Amino acid sequence: MSNRIIVIGAGAAGCMAAITAAKRGIDVMLFDRNPKIGRKILITGKGRCNVTNNCDRDTLISSVPTNSRFLYSAFSAFTPQDTMTFFEENGVPLKTERGNRVFPKSDKSMDIIDSLFRQIRELHIKLINESVTELIIEDNRVSGVKTEIKDYFADSVIICCGGCSYPQTGSDGYGYTLAKQAGHSIVEPAASLVPIVIKEEWCSELQGLSLKNVSLKVTNDKNKEVFSDFGEMIFTHYGISGPMVLSASSHMNLKKCTEYKFFIDLKPALTSEQLDKRIRNDFEKYINKDIINSLNDLLPKKFIPVAVKLSGIEPHKKCNEITKEERLRLLFVIKKLELTFGEFRPIEEAIVTSGGVKVKEINPKTMQSKLAENLYFAGEVIDVDAYTGGFNLQIAFSTGYLAGISILNDEV
Repeated sequence: MSNRIIVIGAGAAGCMAAITAAKRGIDVMLFDRNPKIGRKILITGKGRCNVTNNCDRDTLISSVPTNSRFLYSAFSAFTPQDTMTFFEENGVPLKTERGNRVFPKSDKSMDIIDSLFRQIRELHIKLINESVTELIIEDNRVSGVKTEIKDYFADSVIICCGGCSYPQTGSDGYGYTLAKQAGHSIVEPAASLVPIVIKEEWCSELQGLSLKNVSLKVTNDKNKEVFSDFGEMIFTHYGISGPMVLSASSHMNLKKCTEYKFFIDLKPALTSEQLDKRIRNDFEKYINKDIINSLNDLLPKKFIPVAVKLSGIEPHKKCNEITKEERLRLLFVIKKLELTFGEFRPIEEAIVTSGGVKVKEINPKTMQSKLAENLYFAGEVIDVDAYTGGFNLQIAFSTGYLAGISILNDEV
């Protein structure tokens, strides 16, 4: 048995596949067009790197809306706890935050990348900064790759090129081209975990406003709830983004429905009766002030003009002149702020890509191609994607590990 493999893509899946195979004594060549590894890891979790989710396998499976059962073997082979041990034993102390999200204690994604790079260096993995242009295939057997410079030969190849979100990191869809060359079908890529454009023009007035501890509900054209959550979000010049919004996007199937509504409760800890009492108390406190100047104790400063406008109240009307009807309209805006879906932002801005290499053409127990010999896949290039919260990186680590442990293994 020969001992040389090629891994294409030095992201989370590629690095894990390369390290796992190298620990088995296999000679590994790791290709990436970027001079530094883990470009996409660097920007995850707002630069903090939500490296995994500290949960059990059933929770993992339920957090993957696309082809979750395909990942059963991968999640069994390499769990979130394995991921945590992998990094902590290699110099990265971790912490678990709300929602079981796991981050480096340093809050620096660079620590994760440095840990991977140290292992690549210690295991003598050859990191080659060249662009792979095509696979070398003879008699349906993959035997190497071509780059813009030369040909490289190996016993097997693992494609870990990512999807087509954040192309500046190297994930520009070229993995799909390589897969097609080997006869694989590609499920059309679409944005997942993506910011959302909102139709209401007043949204732009709230640009930069970050909301914490609010609830979000999304309904479809049949008024059926498709998503709800409690947490953080942010207004942008085009609409909304942030953790809850990104998660919501993965529950919105634009092939079935394009008419979605968003409802934000800015005070979910208060019932409508409690909020009404709070508003009345504030009006009493600022009885001779304009309403526009009386809500600072209750609402973010930037939201006040919008809330007053949406309530239909004249902004310079005194608090002691506000009618019960006007007060209840203000309450309704705070408890059920309504937004209308416009469209997803471009796929280039998505956190992950939905779509990719069809899972029916990959052996889920090994990540090996069913169509071409000596070819494997791992990570986002496969048609699997999950919600936000560390689940997508865990997919990358689990599938990368399974490919790395399976490749050139006669017992598999």
